[in-house]
Amino acid sequence: MTSERATAYGRIVATIEDVGATKLQPSEIDRLRQAADTLLFSDTIDAPGAREALEDVEDLITHLVDNDRWTEERAQRLFDDVAQCGPVVAA
Repeated sequence: MTSERATAYGRIVATIEDVGATKLQPSEIDRLRQAADTLLFSDTIDAPGAREALEDVEDLITHLVDNDRWTEERAQRLFDDVAQCGPVVAA
């Protein structure tokens, strides 16, 4: 784990605390937390569950935007924060 990854995790926690009860269902909060935890403690994107966690958050973000619950910009920031919890992915 790096300080950058820990900082990204902190941003996710802050987002959940700030808007969780009004903009996210409890199951959605659980999905975000689970994904962030999985990615934070993964050494590589190929670690068990890491890629799946990122894909699940991508699906959740798409759902939030498609249902006009979150703006694209806000949702993208959340996705980026979750992705930054994980190991660097080679381009």
